[in-house]
Amino acid sequence: MVTEVRLTGIVAGYEAGPVLHGVDAVLPAGRVTALVGPNGSGKSTLLAVLAGVLAPTAGTIVQPLGRPALVLQHSAVPPTLPITVRETVAMGRWGERGWWRRLTRADRALVDESLEALGLGALAGCRLDTLSGGQRQRALLAQALAARSRLLLLDEPGTALDAEARAAVHTALDLAGERGVTVVHATHDRDDALRADHAVALAAGRVTAAGPPDRVLTPDVTSATLPTSR
Repeated sequence: MVTEVRLTGIVAGYEAGPVLHGVDAVLPAGRVTALVGPNGSGKSTLLAVLAGVLAPTAGTIVQPLGRPALVLQHSAVPPTLPITVRETVAMGRWGERGWWRRLTRADRALVDESLEALGLGALAGCRLDTLSGGQRQRALLAQALAARSRLLLLDEPGTALDAEARAAVHTALDLAGERGVTVVHATHDRDDALRADHAVALAAGRVTAAGPPDRVLTPDVTSATLPTSR
């Protein structure tokens, strides 16, 4: 049974016009794929298409992994939401349980496990508006882990985070990989891209290279898409 994600001839964009132009890509099942490219290259748009929140205007997607979990940058989520860290993570179970149903004991166990995995156990009762940006990002990552999706999508989750929060991103990716989850994350960090199993380079809405990260991240690609490694 085919479990990889395949995109063929994807064209997608917004009112101002298309951002992706005939994108072809194969995302290996149970592996981590890094999307690299300069700002405006189409990484976030491609993630939106994979998440199902943006419909392509042309092309086809074979996505046999079910409902994906999308992790946005913490800055895209209002920090003043009057909810706790635990409630934030518990929202990851809504896709399976529905927001109107009470969580089961198994659901609560998954929430607790995800909180502990991201080092948030002591902050479970704190409100989001009392947390730092890095802590909010960790809460969003824990929410995605709690969803137990087979497809995890992350839009530059490590941007502008401190070392502790970046380590939490790596923890989330490692945990997902251990569970056989297919992970796709956009990144501007060369070291993060090299940690992946597979890389796809984008430029001006088109795929310019794909394959093992050490082969994709040539000097030309790196100089155009990624800053100097930390």
